[in-house]
Amino acid sequence: MTLSHEEQYQRSWQERQEYAENMQPIIGRLYRNKGIELVVYGKPLVNATTIDIIKAHKTVERFEQQKLRLRESFPVLEAISKLDLAPGRIDLGKLAFAYAYKNAAAGLSLEHYLQRELADLLGQDDKIKPTDVVLYGFGRIGRLLARLMIERAGPSAKLRLRAIVVRGGRKGDLEKRASLLRRDSIHGPFNGSITIDEENGGIKANGTFIKVIYADSPEQVDYTAYDIHDALVVDNTGIWKDDKELSIHFKAKGAAKVLLTAPAKGDVKNVVYGVNHKMITADDRIVSAASCTTNAITPVLKALHDEYGIRNGHVETVHSYTNDQNLIDNYHSAERRGRAAPLNMVLTSTGAASAVAKALPELKGKLTGNAIRVPTPNVSMAILSLNLNKATDRDSLNAYLQKVSLFSDLQDQIDFTNSTEIVSSDLVGSRYAGVVDSQATIAEEDRCVLYVWYDNEFGYSTQVIRVMNEMAGIFYPTLPVAL
Repeated sequence: MTLSHEEQYQRSWQERQEYAENMQPIIGRLYRNKGIELVVYGKPLVNATTIDIIKAHKTVERFEQQKLRLRESFPVLEAISKLDLAPGRIDLGKLAFAYAYKNAAAGLSLEHYLQRELADLLGQDDKIKPTDVVLYGFGRIGRLLARLMIERAGPSAKLRLRAIVVRGGRKGDLEKRASLLRRDSIHGPFNGSITIDEENGGIKANGTFIKVIYADSPEQVDYTAYDIHDALVVDNTGIWKDDKELSIHFKAKGAAKVLLTAPAKGDVKNVVYGVNHKMITADDRIVSAASCTTNAITPVLKALHDEYGIRNGHVETVHSYTNDQNLIDNYHSAERRGRAAPLNMVLTSTGAASAVAKALPELKGKLTGNAIRVPTPNVSMAILSLNLNKATDRDSLNAYLQKVSLFSDLQDQIDFTNSTEIVSSDLVGSRYAGVVDSQATIAEEDRCVLYVWYDNEFGYSTQVIRVMNEMAGIFYPTLPVAL
């Protein structure tokens, strides 16, 4: 019997759904029990829905001009689950595609092929100790950091969210904090269950108990009273900016290190993960994760400078409004920011261009910058107008950046899209520091203009998590390194 087109499409879809459904428990067990995080060409599979898994496989064709079918990747996943592996990050898509289409196996069986490609994880003991984490401040970034840590909680988790510190303590405060974690107008509902524990003064989220500590200053807190020791304190308040000010956190018993989720002043290291995170040493007690814009543009600028050399340029950020602005016209100490954020484009300044030099010193003095705050609640864009040391063209530049986004040390920071229809709301929840919009790229001789989208909340938070891991001495390899 010959099937109609409609029947063929439906049968194909059902097959993909079935494979994706069968993948989910294997992906979950590998992460929870072994600390193996699986991705497909950088797209995360941990806690992914069946549709997410199917869509992740669809992205492969965009980069390779050939499909990766779930029936091709599923046997690879099954084989991985049977190996004795240490924690790490494995790109299932790259492994499966290379095995199926690039003759990477060179006649090897799947099992021998995987043993060769995953040799760095085979038979290794996990000697990394867990680190207690305290979120000091529970605003936009604090709550997203909590979501990111909770979604990866389990026996193999090394960053363990133990407490949050907030001001207040008024009646009903605990429920309000839990409600803000449970629901988000931009990022949607929390993926799981959240309840409050009035008796113990905390929030339970997907089996994780988070103590809620009320204090007006770090000096008032004793973390050891809650069995929290040698904690990494993530300061989301932005109140303290330099080494001396941030040292106030060490007056809290049980605090070992501090990470600021804002640009720092003075001698504090401003770190953009993927670019200069190796400058963090075991002795560093205070580190800054820089700003969302600095994280978005610095990886792209590094990639360009490495290949073409940047003579000079200008960075214009089109940034969503923030809590620092007013909903309606009112007094504000900064120029223009007192005008209603949801109603106006507001010209303001940004320190991101000059801050790039802290992570990428070779660009010191070469960039200028400005910013326009616009009436959208999230997702921003940076426009990089650059003069290069080498001539290029649009296709060559895009091809290079696509390769960087897939097969380089910056593959977790830079994403790449060729969509002609993408708009800002499509990037809500992006886990990359920045997304190169290739369709908007302009390049002629030694000049280029690049458009880089970034979720200034979620994308930045994923970068913060990476810096947290580095400060805690948590490092796992990403495999395969290259194919």
